[in-house]
Amino acid sequence: MTNVLVVKANNRPDGVSTSMYNTFIEEAAKVEGLNLSTFDVFEENLEYFGQELFNAFGKAQAGEELTTREARSLEAFNKSREALTAADLVVFAFPLWNMTIPAALQSFIDYTYGAGYSFKYNEQGQLVSLMTDKKYIVLNARGGIYSTPETAPMDMSANYINAVIGGVYGMEKVGEVIIEGHASSQNDAPAIIAAGLEQVKQLAQGLAVKA
Repeated sequence: MTNVLVVKANNRPDGVSTSMYNTFIEEAAKVEGLNLSTFDVFEENLEYFGQELFNAFGKAQAGEELTTREARSLEAFNKSREALTAADLVVFAFPLWNMTIPAALQSFIDYTYGAGYSFKYNEQGQLVSLMTDKKYIVLNARGGIYSTPETAPMDMSANYINAVIGGVYGMEKVGEVIIEGHASSQNDAPAIIAAGLEQVKQLAQGLAVKA
């Protein structure tokens, strides 16, 4: 059984990446041997990563009472890492918003991006990835075009996830579907979205081989 964690990072019902998530879940549910679970970063309402977490570590070790925010931060830390640890394959379904990823997804990254957990430094000070046994998939939607040589550096959503999950955590990317241009080319939007969702279907259907 392959444990598939789908990180859903769009709370807009009509969002294109929401449709990508829904399509993936529907198709992947038909594939035998997959144990699907969703970590909805908006539903989880993760406390923002910050000093409250480090306060919580110290207080918990000393047996002291935590504030509400400290307790929420520690809970977010534990839930995020427990979900990621249990996964064999992680699917990120997210939009590009304002040139980057949604803040709620950033919180999930912040809680799982940690020395000794997702990476470490060796004696020479070089970064060593600690999640090379896991795989990941990117499902991303962006209304403009960010795949040209001129615009690609401006995308800080898919590029960022690949840099962190693939580059730092060391997971192997086994699939990527990006739907783009549906806002800038509205006349073609239905066809653009339909073609992208078909790619999502095919990707999900192939999980029996890839996962």
